[in-house]
Amino acid sequence: MEYRRMKRSGFDVSVVGLGGEHLTNKSSQEVEAVVKTALESGINIFDLFMPQHQVRDYIGKALSGVRQQVYLQGHIGSTLEDGQYKRSRDPEKCRLAFEDFLTRYKTDYVDIGMLHYIDTAEDFKTVFEGDMLEYALKLKAQGTIRAIGVSSHEPFTALTAIESGYVDVLMFSVNPAYDLLPANTDVYDFFENHTYENGSLLGMDKDRAKLYAACEARGVGITVMKTLGAGQLLDEKSSPFGRAMTISQCIHYSLSQPGVCSALIGCTTPEQVLEAVKYTSASETEKDYSNVLSSSPKYAMTGRCMYCNHCLPCPSNIDIAAVTKYLYLAKAALEGNIPETVRSHYSLLKSTAQDCIQCGSCEPNCPFGVKIIDNMQEALQVFGR
Repeated sequence: MEYRRMKRSGFDVSVVGLGGEHLTNKSSQEVEAVVKTALESGINIFDLFMPQHQVRDYIGKALSGVRQQVYLQGHIGSTLEDGQYKRSRDPEKCRLAFEDFLTRYKTDYVDIGMLHYIDTAEDFKTVFEGDMLEYALKLKAQGTIRAIGVSSHEPFTALTAIESGYVDVLMFSVNPAYDLLPANTDVYDFFENHTYENGSLLGMDKDRAKLYAACEARGVGITVMKTLGAGQLLDEKSSPFGRAMTISQCIHYSLSQPGVCSALIGCTTPEQVLEAVKYTSASETEKDYSNVLSSSPKYAMTGRCMYCNHCLPCPSNIDIAAVTKYLYLAKAALEGNIPETVRSHYSLLKSTAQDCIQCGSCEPNCPFGVKIIDNMQEALQVFGR
């Protein structure tokens, strides 16, 4: 298993994580088998937004004795009313649901206290200017939560939360289909094929790219939900690309985006866990998603680097994807104020844009028509080397 550092929180999380939603209504034995397989596979981050008592009890039992080996995302705002999950902004209901989380998971702390489902400007105002953020900050000061997170599906609102300075972790839906969609797309339309029939959907939405860049620059770790597009991307009939992707390709796409630390996969059986963690031993060819995206009119020849590394090898040993990534992050910086973390990471590269000999061997290999030499020249101007 590979692990990535969430810079603001200092957590080293597995690149493949476990989404717990689909364990609801499973038996204690089924839950224990999934959790055990995840732990044995090196998975150490679990998202547990579900408020139902039974699934909390069963997962709590499965984690008994190993609690300190894992990072738990517990959600503030996911409540249970009349036996059903419900989003709530009521401070007292949120407090009771969170305290129930601690009790049923048999823990006195939550690693990531996730402010739940903040998708609109109204959500942001209610949570960040009201009692919920104050409650989360109090819990963090007490050590009851170790990091503050936000879950969202909407780039504008998520970026506003990131820029508030309070957020350590963002839970966001990242996959090549959703990244096509304009920032104002309703989350419920993510699952509808007609959403992708708009002829203006061409390449990654600039607001999503800006959000990922902001997270990378600020050290906010992204944990990914809907990595597989709720299964749509695994079936050629439902995939907007007209071709099925593999689980490893979907995971690799998410992990290739700036800021992303862990792709969370919902599993109901040990076999599904093992299928997900095959990513960690997959070859570069097996993980390569460019052949699917470059054959789609929605992605073909967009001119934006997709970090697939088809441009390599470079005779000057430049990691072209890394140079381009830091260039994009620098260009996304507000008012040209390039974060020191971006400059520092760029400076650590063994070969940089100044080593480009403009031989052009890279550009014919790029499935997305990126003007790599132009990017190298721009990076040289931006970073000075």
